[in-house]
Amino acid sequence: MSTRRAVVLGGTGGIGSAVVRDLLDVSGRGGDDWQVDVVARRGGPAADALTAAGASFVAGDRRDTTVLRDLLRPGADLLVDTVGVTRDDALQLRPFLDDVGSTVFVSSKAVYVDDQGRHANAVDKPVFGGSVTELQPTVVAADCDPTSRDGYGAAKVAAEQVLLDHGAPVTVLRPSKVYGVGIGRPREWFVVRRALDGRERILLADHGRGVDHTTAASGIASLVRLVADAPDRRILNVADETAPDVLEIVRTLAGLVDHRFDEVLLDQDAPTFVGTTPWSSPSPFVLDTTAARALGWQPPRYADAVRPEVDWLLETAHAVPAGGDVPWAEDPFWDRMFDYGPEDAALALLSLGRD
Repeated sequence: MSTRRAVVLGGTGGIGSAVVRDLLDVSGRGGDDWQVDVVARRGGPAADALTAAGASFVAGDRRDTTVLRDLLRPGADLLVDTVGVTRDDALQLRPFLDDVGSTVFVSSKAVYVDDQGRHANAVDKPVFGGSVTELQPTVVAADCDPTSRDGYGAAKVAAEQVLLDHGAPVTVLRPSKVYGVGIGRPREWFVVRRALDGRERILLADHGRGVDHTTAASGIASLVRLVADAPDRRILNVADETAPDVLEIVRTLAGLVDHRFDEVLLDQDAPTFVGTTPWSSPSPFVLDTTAARALGWQPPRYADAVRPEVDWLLETAHAVPAGGDVPWAEDPFWDRMFDYGPEDAALALLSLGRD
């Protein structure tokens, strides 16, 4: 049994920690022995848990070239970048790519555009004729604000191109709606908190039929481990076995927290200010994962892979002190999502309409 070395940038985040845990689990099951260096700006519970499992924690900024040089110049079998976004981020890695056996860059499905140039972060959402393959056109690479609607995808494409053009074995992964333990924006909280708040009804626009493919962080991790053994230059979509619609997601999560909702399935005549969920989509956005499966990868099922995240959400919520809130509460993404007043008003209007 050989010892191999992996460096995971952003290793305490939802994706990075899943990669680290997967590599360490393989070591524990008698596979290749992985020495894993976890890089993040600061420690904390996530870093403590990973070091207890056998990883080495390195406090440092992924954008600090000195940190990268110290970690990568000695060589590594696997480099995973879960936090790089821009062309400059990729350029910082490029001098070290030849020292790495296999490099994985986590990108996003937000790079894809339809035939009208619309992307996932656009105000007007894209419309695709079927499942999106890696050959689908992307936004034009650009060096703009990666936190803006149009800038994020363009910045990711620029980073992808820098890494792939180098010629070293770099695998670009494009996930969608990532979930998992420790994820920075746990969309499942939309349902879990409603259950904890004792909400009896849940309003779902478009009869809950919206589809926006989900990706388990654990699925990303298992694919990373696979490409570590098969280095190459390529782009791979990564997503769950099937793309559940909103109604299936809500029912799955409600079941996991032992809660039953009265599902109010709204049609086009319902008020426009209610019923939207983190997975709502006016047209299906489904990733084709044929290329990853051809390598032997087995994508997980949402209902199975989401269980650990739900447990983590419940544990985190129950540990919040009186007057406090969950760590992700300050994310503007959640603004007004738990303002139940408009939902109750809409329910009253709908009830009047049926009388």
